[in-house]
Amino acid sequence: MTNNKPHPDAAIPPPGRSQGGAAPSRGSEPQGVGAVVTGLPSRWRQFNALTKPRVIQLIVFCALIGMVLAVPGVPSWAHVQRALIACLGIWLVAGAAAAFNCLVEKGIDAKMKRTAWRPTAKGQLSDWQTLLFSTLLCAAGSVILYVWVNPLTMWLTFATFIGYAVIYTVILKPLTPQNIVIGGASGAMPPVLGWAAMTGDVGPEAMILFLIIFLWTPPHFWALALYRVEDYRKSGLPMLPVTHGNAFTRLQVLLYTFILMAACLLPFIYGMSGYLYLVVAIGLSLGFCWYGWKLWRNYSDALARKTFRFSLIHLSALFAALLVDHYLI
Repeated sequence: MTNNKPHPDAAIPPPGRSQGGAAPSRGSEPQGVGAVVTGLPSRWRQFNALTKPRVIQLIVFCALIGMVLAVPGVPSWAHVQRALIACLGIWLVAGAAAAFNCLVEKGIDAKMKRTAWRPTAKGQLSDWQTLLFSTLLCAAGSVILYVWVNPLTMWLTFATFIGYAVIYTVILKPLTPQNIVIGGASGAMPPVLGWAAMTGDVGPEAMILFLIIFLWTPPHFWALALYRVEDYRKSGLPMLPVTHGNAFTRLQVLLYTFILMAACLLPFIYGMSGYLYLVVAIGLSLGFCWYGWKLWRNYSDALARKTFRFSLIHLSALFAALLVDHYLI
């Protein structure tokens, strides 16, 4: 594998992204206004679009899994209340990071078909409106987490905001084709945040979940970058297919799926899960490896799209299996 690192638009803000990562981006590929809640007035739809709702849903889901796994047995009503409040706080800070990302990358977004619809790229929202919106979301989420959850969760979530919005978006993404790998640390934080919200500390179980999303992010986003390579070339971003070529990127995707499979077995090995999770993890991991193998052997844009979409199914189903298995062991 290469030394450098790539892209969380899936992450807190995520990985993805887009991821975007990523726990996690750590997310998914927005399709125009389809990523926006259409029932809201026009201006509110624009602000909602800045938060990258599909990516945020995956982030909050992964955080919720961390919360559930941190509580032995059936959670009490107090645990449920804390989890709901923590999800709200994490959602707000993650949305703030996504909005800040849209502000910083509005020029790049305008050059790419995948992102040209965003309100900042189209000039529908000013820089000050976007910055104020991001600041308010971050402040509100941080206060909620500090006051009603615990200070550790607030500081970890804020650090994730800085990691995604500043270190990844401003520094790493335009600097290195390994932006996704390094930036994937931010996208992989949601289950750690969830664990900290319920326990007040970060245990080895949370770090195992972090590792899974961290290793999932590169093949997820590189599959996207392979069939969006011309967009990235026009934008000037040093994504791996642009700097190292299609064949090298496909090899990296394949190698990462192998390493990811090993990481996906850790919850069973460590005793976090039982045989239900093990069966699901093996099946999903073999599926991802199979897509990686096919992509390496015989590339097509259609296959890269299928690989990207399967990666979303892989992570969602894997964590859902952890959730179900938690109540069976």
